[in-house]
Amino acid sequence: MKTHRTWHGVRMRQTRIAPDPDQAPRLVTIPASWDEAAAAGLASLAGGEAPSGFVPNRLPSGRGLAGRVTLACAAQGWIGPLCERARAAGFAINLEDRLHRLLLLRRGAPTDAIWAGHTDQEPGFVLNLPAFLDSFGHFDAADFAEAVETAVHALTFAAPDAHDIAVGIADLAGLLAACGVDYGSAAARDIARALAAILRGRADAASAALAVRLGARGQAAQEWQSPPAHTMVPGLEAAALAAWHAARGLGALHHRATTAILRPGPADALLGVETGGIAPAFSPLSASGALSRTARAWLAVSGITAEEALAMVLAGSNPLPQATATAHADMHDAVAPYVATMPPRPVPLSTPVAPAERRDLPGRRAGYTQKASVGGHKVFLRTGEYDDGTLGEIFIALHKEGAAFRGLMDNFAHAVSLGLQHGVPLETFVEGFTFTRFGPAGAVEGDPAVRAATSLLDYTFRHLAANYLGRRDIPEAEIEEPDTVGAGARDQSPLLPLELPPEASPRARRRELRLVSR
Repeated sequence: MKTHRTWHGVRMRQTRIAPDPDQAPRLVTIPASWDEAAAAGLASLAGGEAPSGFVPNRLPSGRGLAGRVTLACAAQGWIGPLCERARAAGFAINLEDRLHRLLLLRRGAPTDAIWAGHTDQEPGFVLNLPAFLDSFGHFDAADFAEAVETAVHALTFAAPDAHDIAVGIADLAGLLAACGVDYGSAAARDIARALAAILRGRADAASAALAVRLGARGQAAQEWQSPPAHTMVPGLEAAALAAWHAARGLGALHHRATTAILRPGPADALLGVETGGIAPAFSPLSASGALSRTARAWLAVSGITAEEALAMVLAGSNPLPQATATAHADMHDAVAPYVATMPPRPVPLSTPVAPAERRDLPGRRAGYTQKASVGGHKVFLRTGEYDDGTLGEIFIALHKEGAAFRGLMDNFAHAVSLGLQHGVPLETFVEGFTFTRFGPAGAVEGDPAVRAATSLLDYTFRHLAANYLGRRDIPEAEIEEPDTVGAGARDQSPLLPLELPPEASPRARRRELRLVSR
């Protein structure tokens, strides 16, 4: 396939890479300055089968490559057909030069549906915002507006039957960092509004112009809020206002929808996008573990060297602004009025509740010890009180139970005491542990406040409810035969599909065991 003149003189490199570990690698040719992520993105966009521009190849080891792909040829594979349709429709715009230039400068690329020729899917086009910064760090708003119009024309002729197209922006966080604007600030949201206004205005205007020749499919352009009157990016507000005026009073559009914030995909990787859509940069590190381009841009515009940044981190401070989920949600709300299709609104994390402070008990405290019998098992319940008479701790002492059960009850009482000292109401424990059912249980002797209990915990919190809360409304316990560990016919039965004589000794039982299945 003949290479477009845009790529002449561009230094290229080859690399063997697969779009994912489960696929065969490809020999990919991309510009020398592009990274491996871009190569993987191109390998994914090229698809599973070798279209035009692909040449079969073999690895030196004999393991086959899925195909050899060069960026210029693969791009011509989708640019050529749509430009032919545009010329046939009488459009004099030189789409071919514009699209190749957008790709070479890593400013824009279509989504995988266009690369694969799947015109039945909703076509999309990604515009990489940081790529529109010039060598002096100034944003080229005019080129961005032209890129939006180019994307609309490209998607229209690439998928002529599509009623909806999706032209979107990506790596807003990278642009803001390069401009020295904190993502979570109001200034950042004004920049995003202005960019979205240019996107919406120029896309709708291009769609309305297409409707004159190709026919209208959508409604007339709707009124939408004006862009901000001032931004921290020179010239951006003027371009946004011009796009807003251009979109006012338009007739019917060729498309029902023109703009969207797209999910990150292989096209983003090809363009070098670090953060998809309008999301913040949550990590200052790249996939390789180095500082991301966004982080380096922020340090550069802030006049902080890498050594100074490291020193600040070691000293306990952070030289990079930290974006939050709330900031992401605010950015979503700022852009949403201008964009037809948005991702789900991020849900801000709830503000973490500060842990309750522990209220220490006095060194010499009041309280009492209650001796009772539950189902014939003695229990000693001791309480500790604050100076105001409220309950602050409990101790449960048992004498006839096993060591494991006593240890569990001791630690349970300690956990309840910690809860009381951290502000958990006693009512919460009463509601949670009354009517718990396990042995020992039965009639209660020695405590006039409780007549029966379904467990030791049931007795404990019935007693505390009566004596510290004055509650006499808790229904009396109904005593049933409890399940106990180590008692009952079910516990004595072997865990085998056969019954053994209950009178046999353990040694006799072991002799009678037999294999019942293999």
